[in-house]
Amino acid sequence: MGFSKLFILLFTLQALLAMSSTQATTAPKSDLFREYIGAEFNNVKFSDVPINPNVEFHYILAFAIDYTTSSSPSPTDGEFNVFWDTDNLTPSQVSSIKNQNSNVKVALSLGGDSVGGGSCYFTPSSVDSWVSNAVSSLTKIIQEYNLDGIDIDYEHFHADPKTFAECIGKLITTLKNNGVISFASIAPFDDDEVQSHYMALWKSYGHIIDYVNFQFYAYDKGTTVSQFMKYFETQRSNYGGGDILASFISDGSGGLGPENGFFTACNRLKSEGKLGGIFVWSADDSMSLGFRYEKQSQALLAVPR
Repeated sequence: MGFSKLFILLFTLQALLAMSSTQATTAPKSDLFREYIGAEFNNVKFSDVPINPNVEFHYILAFAIDYTTSSSPSPTDGEFNVFWDTDNLTPSQVSSIKNQNSNVKVALSLGGDSVGGGSCYFTPSSVDSWVSNAVSSLTKIIQEYNLDGIDIDYEHFHADPKTFAECIGKLITTLKNNGVISFASIAPFDDDEVQSHYMALWKSYGHIIDYVNFQFYAYDKGTTVSQFMKYFETQRSNYGGGDILASFISDGSGGLGPENGFFTACNRLKSEGKLGGIFVWSADDSMSLGFRYEKQSQALLAVPR
């Protein structure tokens, strides 16, 4: 009788440990803060942005684009060039900010909304040629700048969702397998064409995508907390199993802003174990605000759930 009770006790403990480990792996880590930087050429530097030592902090350089750098840019079929503020965001400054802060990593973002005053289109001539060119050109940039990861932010497409999924999926797979990057993220928003492309990518390659930087600020300005919570649930469903980050835009032009309940929503999501982190567009715009909401975001993330 004593042995059987002991067996039952051990079995129960084993079951509880298994449940807790499952829960630990399914709930996002939630102490990740990410910030886009460099797209608007207003002289912002890495060192301008306050860094809380108790969060995981990612700068995301905006952007690397597979277009020519001429006055009338044109697509290059995966041959990427740097389009961020290279006067203020240099390879030596990447190394410096990482050396000074052990919790900092730096990524680059691909694409973006516009280039040279026109829309930036994803325009591959074929999957194989685009992937080959992209792997080669991005490896050079990533190694020159000592970067850690990539973010995918194409917003306009001259290719169907399947082609986009194969190109981006194979790019991320190859860069990870080659040890060039350690993480990858995607940055979709609520638009039918955008979602069809990114959800096709997620369906085939979601297992190699580490974070979803969903652009919640692309929803209407004046979004309420309850609406934001519904939007977040919708995207958790669309990108099932993904670490979904909440987001705001510094200039207040859309979505749920920091002054209108953004942090209320984030605290609620964090308490429910659903918050994958917070990202901000962008450091360039936040500089004039003294980065007050970056400080507040990181303080929220630094508190254990």
